[in-house]
Amino acid sequence: MSDRILILDYGSQYTQLIARRIREERVYCEIHPPDRSPDWIRAWGAAGVVLSGGPASVYDEGVPTATPELLELDVPILGVCYGMQLLGQLAGARIERAGRREYGRASLEIASADGLFDGFEPGEKTTVWMSHGDHLTEPPPGYEVLARTSSSPVAAFGSAERRIYGVQFHPEVAHTARGEEIIENFVFGIAGCAGDWTPGCIVESQVESVRRQAGDDRVICGLSGGVDSSVAAALVHRAIGDQLTCIFVDNGLLRKGERVSVERVFGEHFGMHLEVVDAADLFLTRLAGVTDPEEKRVRIGHTFIDVFEEAAQRAGGARYLVQGTLYPDVIESTSVRGPSATIKSHHNVGGLRPNMPFELIEPLRELFKDEVRQVGRELGLPEEMVGRHPFPGPGLAVRVLGEVSEERLEVLREADAIYLDEIRAAGLYDDIWQAFAVFLPVRSVGVMGDARTYENAVVLRAVTSRDGMTADWFPFPHDVLGRISNRIINEVEGVNRVAYDVSSKPPATIEWE
Repeated sequence: MSDRILILDYGSQYTQLIARRIREERVYCEIHPPDRSPDWIRAWGAAGVVLSGGPASVYDEGVPTATPELLELDVPILGVCYGMQLLGQLAGARIERAGRREYGRASLEIASADGLFDGFEPGEKTTVWMSHGDHLTEPPPGYEVLARTSSSPVAAFGSAERRIYGVQFHPEVAHTARGEEIIENFVFGIAGCAGDWTPGCIVESQVESVRRQAGDDRVICGLSGGVDSSVAAALVHRAIGDQLTCIFVDNGLLRKGERVSVERVFGEHFGMHLEVVDAADLFLTRLAGVTDPEEKRVRIGHTFIDVFEEAAQRAGGARYLVQGTLYPDVIESTSVRGPSATIKSHHNVGGLRPNMPFELIEPLRELFKDEVRQVGRELGLPEEMVGRHPFPGPGLAVRVLGEVSEERLEVLREADAIYLDEIRAAGLYDDIWQAFAVFLPVRSVGVMGDARTYENAVVLRAVTSRDGMTADWFPFPHDVLGRISNRIINEVEGVNRVAYDVSSKPPATIEWE
C-alpha cells in the first residue's frame, strides 16, 4: 500500500469525517493520536499528514501539541482549524483570541488560488463552515495568506515550496460548499496520491492477510446475519474455505425470516460449514419478567456467551475467532477525547470472555461501515444483506418495550416485516438510514367490525443520518404512512393503533431502549 494519508487526531468531533472524505477518494488513511513522533511518522510512510481540529486553544497548558520537527519532515501537511493554529504556532505565527468568534457558515474570499485552492479564482467567494474562537492575525514567516473572511484575516495560509497548508474552516463537512475539491487538491495535487484503494484491492489484501495468519488452523465465526459479521465471514471463507466454521445463534429475537435467510446465503449459496443453534427458549426464559433495558442487554449478552462457548467447544480444535471489528471501534480505543456519558450499554457478539482460548482474526478493522458494505458487494453478498439498516445486538428485545414474550415478539415481527416491505415497495428504503417498528406495552380502545377492541399499539420509527451520532425523522409521504398503518392494523392480529415517531436525535435516541 504505497499511497496513504496519516491523520493526527487533536480531538475534533469531525476527525472521522476527514478520514471518510479521504477514503471516498479511494485513498487509504488512518487516524492516530497526536503524540506520534516525527520518526514514527517517517517510518509509517505517509504520503501526506492531516492535523485535525480540536476543542483546545494552542496557548493553553497541557493541550495536545507537536514538535517543530514536524515541519521538517518534507511531507505535505494540512492543518484544519486547531491543526492550522498549531502549524502557525510551530512556524512562528501569533495566535490570538478572535475579536468575534465564528461558528457556522461564513463567506470565504480566495486571495490566492495556488495549490490548495487550485480551480478557484482570486477574489472568488465560497461558503465554508467555521467553528473557532482563536485565529491568526498574520501568516507565519515564509507563508502567504490564501483566503480570508470578514472575521478571520488568515482563514487559510500555505507554502507551495514547503507543501504545508492550514485552513481555519472545516472542508470535511457538507456545509463547506467546495470542501471536497479542497481535499482532492491536497490528496492528489499536493500529496500526489493515485486513488487506487478500491473494494477489490481491499479484498485481495485481506484474503492474503487472513491466509497468512490462519495457516492450516481451524477458525470459527459468530455469525449474526448483520452486515459486519456477514462480510467478515464471507471474506474469511474466500481466504480459507472449509477451515472456517460459522456459528449462528437463533436467540428468538430475530426479524421475520432472518434464520432462513442466513441458512440460504451462507449454508446453501456459499457452502460454508454453518452450525445453527436454536436457543430461543433459553433466551426467553432468562428474559422472563425483565423490563429494564439495561438488564435486558446484560442478560442477552451473558446468555449469548454461554451458548456460543458451548457451540465453539462442539466445533472443536479452532485456534482463531473471527470478529467484525470496524475501524471506529479501533479509533475509540486510542481517542484523545475524554470520556463521554453512557447512554446505553452496547451489546457486541464479539464481547466474549477474555480467557477464551482463541486468537482474533479481524479482517474489517481498517474499514468504516460504508466500506464494509462495498466489500460485501465485491464478495457477492446479496444487496438485501449488505444494504440493510442497522439492527441492535439484543435484537427485538429492545424494541418490545417492557417485558419480552413470544406473543409480543410475534406481533412486532409481523408489523416490522410489513413496514419494511412497504418502504421497499415505495422505493424509499435506501433513502432511510434506519427504520423499524416498536411494540408498546399499552393497550388502546378501537373499533373493528362494529365491535369494541382493546388491543396493542405499534410505533413506527424511521430516521435519516450519516453515522447514527445525530439523526432526524424521515418525512414519509402521507399516502405511504397510510398504507403501512392500514396493512398492519388489518393483517397483524392484536394491533389496533399505529403511530409515527417524529423525534430527532438529540434529544431522543434512535432506538427506544
